Amino acid sequence: MHILLTGGTGLIGRQLCQHWLAQGHRLSVWSRHPEQVAKLCGGQVQGVARLQDINQPVDAVINLAGAPIADRPWTHKRKALLWSSRIGLTETLLAWLDGLEHKPGVLISGSAVGWYGDGGERELTEDSGPVQDDFPSQLCIAWEETAQRAESFGVRVVLVRTGLVLAAEGGFLSRLLLPFKLALGGPIGNGRQWMPWVHIKDQIALIDFLLHKTDARGPYNACAPQPVRNLEFAKTLGKVLHRPAFMPMPAFALRIGLGELSGLLLGGQRAVPQRLLAAGFTFQFTELHAALDDLSSRL
Repeated sequence: MHILLTGGTGLIGRQLCQHWLAQGHRLSVWSRHPEQVAKLCGGQVQGVARLQDINQPVDAVINLAGAPIADRPWTHKRKALLWSSRIGLTETLLAWLDGLEHKPGVLISGSAVGWYGDGGERELTEDSGPVQDDFPSQLCIAWEETAQRAESFGVRVVLVRTGLVLAAEGGFLSRLLLPFKLALGGPIGNGRQWMPWVHIKDQIALIDFLLHKTDARGPYNACAPQPVRNLEFAKTLGKVLHRPAFMPMPAFALRIGLGELSGLLLGGQRAVPQRLLAAGFTFQFTELHAALDDLSSRL
C-alpha cells in the first residue's frame, strides 16, 4: 500500500511511519522540510515539498498536519496560523485529490476531542454534539467539515478525535516532566476537569485499525475507555515518577498568563471511544497507571 502522510514528522506521524514501514508499506510524507523526512521518519520514507511531486498512485492519505495548539497564547496571529495549518492545508490537499485520476480509497483526518468544547460532567460519545462554542471547538469543526468534502470524490473519510497522547518521545507528557521532577507538579485549577487520554501504542493501533476497516467512516473518539479527572492524573503521574503532586496551578494565574488558551487547561471532555469499541477495537491500555508505568523507564 502507498500511504501519504501530512504531519508525518510529528509525534504520531513518526510512530506511524515506523509501524507501517515494518509492515512493508510504501510511505510518502508531505512536508515543508522534505530533506529532514528520511532522518525523522525512516530512510525508506520519501519526503515531498509539493503534492505534485508524488508520481505514483496513493492508496491512503493520513492528514495529521497542524501547528501545536497549546504552545503559546492565542493571539490573532497565532489563531490564524492554527487555522491555516489545519483547514488551509486540508483544502490544498482536497484540491489535489480532486484532480487525481486514481483517487485513494481512504482519507484519515486528524481532529481532537476539543471538537466538543468544555463538556463539564457530561459523557461524550461520537453521537454527542458540540457542548460549547469555543475556539478549539470551532477549529476542529471546520477541520472535520473540510476533510469530509473528500466523500464527494468517492473517498472514505475517517475523523480521528484524539485525546491527550501519552508518549515518552514528546507531546503532552514532556511539558509536565520538569515541574513534576522538581516536586512542583500538581492539579490544574480545582483538578475536577476530565482528561481523555490515550497511550501512543493504542493511538497508532487504532489508526491502523481504521485504515484497514473498510466500513469505518465518520468520527471516532481516540481516547482510552476510562478518562480521569485532572487531580487523579496528577496524583498518578506523581506516583509513577516517585514525586509529590500537591502543588496546584491556580486558575486565576493561568487566566492571567495564558488568556483564552487557559480554557483548554481548565476545561475538559469526558469523552469515551464508543464507536471504536463497537467496531471491535481492543485497547492495550485502559488504566492510566498501567499506561504511565509502561512509559516510566523512558520518561
